Amino acid sequence: MRLSISHDTTYRYDDQVRASIQYLRLTPHDSERQQVLSWQLDLPRPVHAQIDPYGNILHVLTLDEPHEAIVIGARGQVEIDETCEAEHEQQSALPFLRFTRLTQADDAIREFAAQHARAHSDRNGLIDLMHALNAHIVYQPGVTEVDTSAAEAFAGRRGVCQDHTHAFLACARSLGVPARYVSGYLYTDDAEHLASHAWAKAWVGDAWYSFDVTNCLARPERHLKLAVGLDYLDACPVRGMRRGGGCEQMHAQVQVAPLLQVRQQ
Repeated sequence: MRLSISHDTTYRYDDQVRASIQYLRLTPHDSERQQVLSWQLDLPRPVHAQIDPYGNILHVLTLDEPHEAIVIGARGQVEIDETCEAEHEQQSALPFLRFTRLTQADDAIREFAAQHARAHSDRNGLIDLMHALNAHIVYQPGVTEVDTSAAEAFAGRRGVCQDHTHAFLACARSLGVPARYVSGYLYTDDAEHLASHAWAKAWVGDAWYSFDVTNCLARPERHLKLAVGLDYLDACPVRGMRRGGGCEQMHAQVQVAPLLQVRQQ
């Protein structure tokens, strides 16, 4: 399947921002299951691409002059291999055993993981864990924040895809399974579904396998990967800092659609 993506993010501020810096992980790269056909960023000024420690394509946008708004655009076309379940990489998976503040496993999470994965670290055990987390943390937007930890969302039993992913990472790592956060896009026939998405990948055997807790999918289907990391902060598409500006209003518009292929006559 070929997908067309359009992602626009606008930040507006009550007061003038003296200076700002934005870390952009908005550019996908080729892998076993996706091929980037075309991609471009629309930014206030040209920036150079670099590779971060997790292999993500990173752009750093620095604005030294005063400004009251920032508009960031990303768009392109990517071909997805829906039949590819696993991704193989040469880099060690061991760094993804490390807990972070957002993915720290407390006693409740450790007990939950051991119970529902039956203390197994194989794929079937992790699939059972995924289903259990989906039932335990009900999808409900607006009840958590970007800095809500896995333990907090687990205790509150409400959250969104970010919380589902953090909780899965906490559980998997508590079982000794390397697991990482994935940010990206999901195409769905449901027009109401938010196209920006997050899910987990766990290292099982010799490859990375996907676990989308929100949708109870143990294999990627129409998922397009942007970036990976230990948690949301490592992989989020846009993360920035600023001096001044007062209150901030952010508006994001994402469209993911299948790209119609013209048949040759």
